[in-house]
Amino acid sequence: MSSVLRKTLTDLTVGDLMIPAEKVAHVQEGNPIEHALLVLVESGYSSVPVLDLEYKFKGTIAKTPILKSVMGMERFEMERLAEIKVEAVMQKDQPTLTEDTDFLTCLKVVINHAFACVTDEQGYFLGILTRRAILKEVNKSMYTTK
Repeated sequence: MSSVLRKTLTDLTVGDLMIPAEKVAHVQEGNPIEHALLVLVESGYSSVPVLDLEYKFKGTIAKTPILKSVMGMERFEMERLAEIKVEAVMQKDQPTLTEDTDFLTCLKVVINHAFACVTDEQGYFLGILTRRAILKEVNKSMYTTK
């Protein structure tokens, strides 16, 4: 990788690459997991951010934990979907980024996560940075000649 390429990529920040909050499917922690499952299936995503009533980021929720939470001994107990709240099955220990986080830090985060949530200093949800956005920039830089 040339020094020109490194400088180009390292100049990028989360703010340059993120998808803004208003374009991101999400659920609230007090929603029933039935609602979360509907959002996940309708959006086609495997997980989405979970926010509180003030739109602060709290974690993520995915299809697998939802289905595990209604798995009985002999069948899925789908009637429980309306009873269990998102906060009971969401993943809380998710990495977050800020708009000024540098490209290399972002790259490290998306190695293990399909997306990372972007928050401000108070924890308000601003959007997401996807692995796809990072890979598109790497790909673009690899084929750009200067």
